[in-house]
Amino acid sequence: MNQSELYVSLDIGSSSIKVLIGEMNDDSLHVIGVGNVKSNGIRKGTIVDIDATVQSIKKAVNEAERMIGMSINEIVLGIPANMANIQNVKGVVAVNREDREITDGDLERVIESAQVMSIPPERELINIAPKQFIVDHLEEIKDPRGMIGTRLELDGIMMTTSKTILHNVLRCVERAGLQIREIYLQPLAGGHFALTEDEKNHGTAYIDIGGGSTTIAIFNEGHLINTSVIPVGGDHITKDLSIVLKTPTEQAEMIKLKYGHAFYDDASDDELFEVPVIGADMKEQYSQRYIAEIIGVRLEELFELVLEEFYRLGLQDLPGGVVITGGVSKLEGLGQLARHILQTRVRLYTPDYIGVREPQYTTAVGLIRYAYKEDLFYGKIGSSHALAHSVPNETVAVSKKQKQTAQTTNEHKDSPMTKAKRFFDKFFE
Repeated sequence: MNQSELYVSLDIGSSSIKVLIGEMNDDSLHVIGVGNVKSNGIRKGTIVDIDATVQSIKKAVNEAERMIGMSINEIVLGIPANMANIQNVKGVVAVNREDREITDGDLERVIESAQVMSIPPERELINIAPKQFIVDHLEEIKDPRGMIGTRLELDGIMMTTSKTILHNVLRCVERAGLQIREIYLQPLAGGHFALTEDEKNHGTAYIDIGGGSTTIAIFNEGHLINTSVIPVGGDHITKDLSIVLKTPTEQAEMIKLKYGHAFYDDASDDELFEVPVIGADMKEQYSQRYIAEIIGVRLEELFELVLEEFYRLGLQDLPGGVVITGGVSKLEGLGQLARHILQTRVRLYTPDYIGVREPQYTTAVGLIRYAYKEDLFYGKIGSSHALAHSVPNETVAVSKKQKQTAQTTNEHKDSPMTKAKRFFDKFFE
C-alpha cells in the first residue's frame, strides 16, 4: 500500500488530555502532530465537569493543529476502563450464496448476530473483537473471507460500559466540535501493541499507571479477557510530597519528575536539593532518599492493591509477567519496586516513535495503531476524514477524488463497530 492513512487519537486522562495525529503507511507510524494539556473536569478517569473537560479537549486539539497547520475533524476515541465489562459472545449465520463463498456481507452479518444478546439498559456497547471464526466446524480461522462453507460462526468478546460514562464522554467530544471515527477501550488498544505476541498468548497483566487511577488489563491466548481500575495514581504521589514537604503542588510535581525515585535502597542520600515552603520565605533541604521513602510508601500501597485485584480475578499465575506503562512508570526504580512486591517478571514499556517517546503516550499511540489494524481487516483504508482545511502539504494531503473513491468503494464494508458509532452520533441529533 503506497497511500498514507491519517488518524487522530484522543486520550482523555485524569491528569492530561493527549491528541496525536499519526500517518500510517504499511504498518509504520509517523507522528506528525501532538497536543498534550493538563486536564480539568476529570477525576479518577470520570468526567465531573463537562465544560472544563470540553475546554481541555479544545486546547489539546489546538496544540496538535498548530504543529501541522491543519484542522482536526475526526478522531479515534479511547474509553476508560471504569465500569467496563467484557464477556464472551457467539454469532452464527448461514452462508446463502449459491457458490457458498464467504464475503464481507457474511462477515458483517455474523458479527451483528453476536450483538443480539440483551444488554442491560444502563450499559452501552463499545465494540466486539473477534477471537476466532469457525467455518463448518473448522476452528481458529482469522479471516474466513474467500473460503467455501455453509455455516459461519464467530467467537468474540463484547465490551460494554456504563451508559452514563460513555454519553458524558461523547457529549464532551461533540461539544468540542469533533466527529468520532471509532471507539475503543483504552487498555485494549494500548495493551495490544505494548505487549509482545508471546506475552498476549501466555497470560500477562498490562498495567497503565495514570494520574488519577491505575488500569489493569489481563491478556491471555492473544485477547483481552479482563479489566479493572484502581483509584490510585501519580497525582496521589504528588499530593503526598506536597503535604509532607509543605510545598505547593506544582513544586511537588516538579520534584517528583526531577528527583523522584521509587526504590528506597537505590536512592541517593548524598545530593541535596532545596524545596520552597508554603507560607514562609524559606527553603528546606532534602535528599533523594528522603522523598523516595514518601514515594515508595504510596507505590507499595498501589502494587498491593494490584495483587488484591489479581486474587479477586482468580489469577494463580502470570506466565507472561507484568508490563507497566503510563506517566508514573518513568520514575526511576519503579521496576525494581514492582518486582519486589509483585514477585514476578516486570517490564516497562515506552513507545518508540519520534515526538512521543514517553510512556504517557502509550494509549494514544495504541489507539491509532489499533484503528489502522481494524481498517485493514475491514477494508476501510482510504476513508479517512481525520483532517480538514489543510495547508498545501504533499506528505499528508489526501485528494478529494481519492476520498470520494474510497467512500464509494467502502459503502458496503462498514463494520458493526462503525454502525455502533453511528448510533452514538444519533444520540446528539
